[in-house]
Amino acid sequence: MTEQLASAALVAIYSAMAVYSIALVFFAIDIAKRSSLKASPVQSELLGQADGFRGSIAVAKRAAPVAQAKASRFERTGFALTILAWLLHLAGAVLRGLANGYVPWSNMFEFSLVVSLALTTVFLGIQFWQKLGYLGVYATGASLIVLGVGTVNFYVDVTPLAVPLQSVWIIIHVGVAILATAFFAIGAGLSILQLLKARYEANPDASRLGFLRTIPSSVSLESLAYRMVVVGFVLWTFTLIAGAIWAERAWGRFWGWDTKEVWTFIIWVIYAGYIHARATRGWRGAPSAWLSIVGIAAVVFNYTIVNLFFKGLHAYSGL
Repeated sequence: MTEQLASAALVAIYSAMAVYSIALVFFAIDIAKRSSLKASPVQSELLGQADGFRGSIAVAKRAAPVAQAKASRFERTGFALTILAWLLHLAGAVLRGLANGYVPWSNMFEFSLVVSLALTTVFLGIQFWQKLGYLGVYATGASLIVLGVGTVNFYVDVTPLAVPLQSVWIIIHVGVAILATAFFAIGAGLSILQLLKARYEANPDASRLGFLRTIPSSVSLESLAYRMVVVGFVLWTFTLIAGAIWAERAWGRFWGWDTKEVWTFIIWVIYAGYIHARATRGWRGAPSAWLSIVGIAAVVFNYTIVNLFFKGLHAYSGL
């Protein structure tokens, strides 16, 4: 029965990857169609963007932004396919959990499976608040890459759960870390777009990415990215605290400078610096965007390099 459930999980996972790929294509077509939209004639426009350090008001000439009245059929199709892929993805995670007899995030393959599911869940969930069709390529592409790399390179058969992991804290500690990672990833995607949009706003005629005319301003993108990071930071803080409590229960100490513990704290420091600098020092614009990107890079490093090449008490890659 265990083997049958594990096999069914793989079928669902590969099916989800196929549908994610098709959704990615439709989102890419939507981006291409956005690029072909015509901008209104160049006109003098008061940008009203306050400089964070000098409080100056910039007046410039640029093409007025193109606003889409409603989502294109390609974007709607991309979302519909993403929802289908999410359902298949969810089925794969549930079946893997049933095969294991515990939550499906005890090794690198399972973590890849669930963190990519969480990323898609956050992306779809945000649609009830903010329309992020322009982030579809990034969200589906990131989920597809994480799920694909995890399945192809990190897959392991169902095995008994290691003794230190036989605790309710695996649900709390790792589950919250997965959700935090998803919010950090969406925040990083918005920060990348923020950098591209800021460059476009500075010199519209030099940009070949016409779709940038159809997305919110760099200030709006930065504000939304900040909200994503704040949510992720709160969750990551809880992850750090829960990990310390679990470590005391499992190993008799709250902190032992294990490589995984150190990198978890480094990630916390990076995002704490991002929030503090942006909130109290007015460190906005490109610097904050780059710090958000550095943060997600540190998360990826912690998940891959630390798990694969560093030894320690957290060596549960399953490989």
